[in-house]
Order: sequence, then C-alpha cells, then structure tokens
Amino acid sequence: MTQAIIFQERLHQLFYYKDGHLYWKELSSSLSRVKVGSKAGALATHGYWRIKFDGVTYMAHRLIYAMHNGGVCPDCLDHIDGNTSNNKLENLRPATIAQNAKNVGLHKNSTTGVKNVSWSPSKNRWKVLVSANGKRKSWLVKDLELAELVAIEARNKYHGNYANHGL
Repeated sequence: MTQAIIFQERLHQLFYYKDGHLYWKELSSSLSRVKVGSKAGALATHGYWRIKFDGVTYMAHRLIYAMHNGGVCPDCLDHIDGNTSNNKLENLRPATIAQNAKNVGLHKNSTTGVKNVSWSPSKNRWKVLVSANGKRKSWLVKDLELAELVAIEARNKYHGNYANHGL
C-alpha cells in the first residue's frame, strides 16, 4: 500500500469533513485535550487553519485536499476566493507558485485603492503594472478609472482563471 493511501486512511480515521472544516472522529493521542466531534485545529495569525496530530502540524486546507484526493496534495494549493480560512473543497485548487501569487487581493499599503495601479509623479500619469510570464507589462494612463479598466483587462488576459481584481 502506498504512503499516500495510508495517509488518506489515517485522515479518514481521525477526521470527518463538513463545510470546509475537519472535526475529530477519534483522538490521535490519549493525552489530547480535544473532544470527539469538536472542530480540529486553530486559526493561526496568518489566516490559515492549522491542525496537529501524530506530532506534526499541518495546514488544514492541505489535509482536506489530501483526504479527498487519494492522500496526495500538490506542492501548492490556491484558495480560489483568496480567503485562506475558507477551506471548502470547492475553494481549493492545485496551482503553481506563480499562479497562486496572481490570486492575491489588493495590498493593504495601496495608495490608490486599485490593484496594480500607482501614481507616477515623473510622468504625471497613472501607471498600470502587471506581471505576465515572468515579464512586467506597463501602461501609462491619464485617468484612474481608465487605469483600473486597463489593469482588469491585463489581469484577465495574462492571469486567466487566477486573475484577482482585489475588489
């Protein structure tokens, strides 16, 4: 029996899945303070659910994916809606690191409130900057609303299903 199948069986032995969360079916240790039927894990400061069992801490989304995919989880998983605490199976998809990076929202330190748009004082224009296939594409635009539309179109074109408009 492969390691992945053994791991999947262990997950099904310990947990049941419901609405994006894992719940304890059986305790992994007699020393455990959790109760059967309680939600497994805790929400970490970075927004991911973490679960510890058998002496190892795992990210809950990786366990949920593995539990439903033969015990195997890809190196990188993407939360489709960008919400790292939403671990519903339909919100998880395999991705490359580059695809996962494209599916990020608006950065908290944005001065424009528009993803991929900044003000260029030297050009006296709004600058749209989008990464595509390892290269940067940029446009200079007079109007912020037009810059936002250019950014949306560029993300749709270059990021495809992983485009996140930060709205």
